[in-house]
Amino acid sequence: MNTNGKEVATLGGGCFWCLEAVYDQLRGVDSVASGYSGGHIVNPSYKAVCNGTTGHAEVVQITYDPAIVSFKELLQVFFTVHDPTTLNRQGNDVGPQYRSAIFYHDDTQKAVAEDVIAAMNAAHIWADPIVTEVTPFDTFYEAEDYHQEYYANNAYQPYCMFVVAPKVKKFRQKFVDQLKK
Repeated sequence: MNTNGKEVATLGGGCFWCLEAVYDQLRGVDSVASGYSGGHIVNPSYKAVCNGTTGHAEVVQITYDPAIVSFKELLQVFFTVHDPTTLNRQGNDVGPQYRSAIFYHDDTQKAVAEDVIAAMNAAHIWADPIVTEVTPFDTFYEAEDYHQEYYANNAYQPYCMFVVAPKVKKFRQKFVDQLKK
């Protein structure tokens, strides 16, 4: 999807707080919103998604400038900050809402996602095969206001300290040259 030279990516890699905290710091990213995609209920609530029955994944929707950061680079970050080999799970977060998913917006994003996954599997970067679902984007439902910028507003909350912060640190170390100034 292209709007005024900007593109949109929708990614699910476990808890949306983690992905939002990382992508907020990536050069070329204009905005990141936490929300839900991939389910069968209209306008789901966090509570309904957490029950695991709506079919939605926790996702971030990223608006970015492809002249500064490519979709492939977004995926390189994505595959660095979560484990794409665990089905419906990231660490202690378990359920289909925590699945690894790329909701592609066009055929180019689909091809890039499939190429990146194939290359990573061929290089045996992970001990187990990548189980990230690559699915056409349908609808994005923005999460409740208190989920937006959660890490930025709650850095000392225990989950943020023990789960989100290490992912942010790993991202900042590996992608230091791509951080916003």
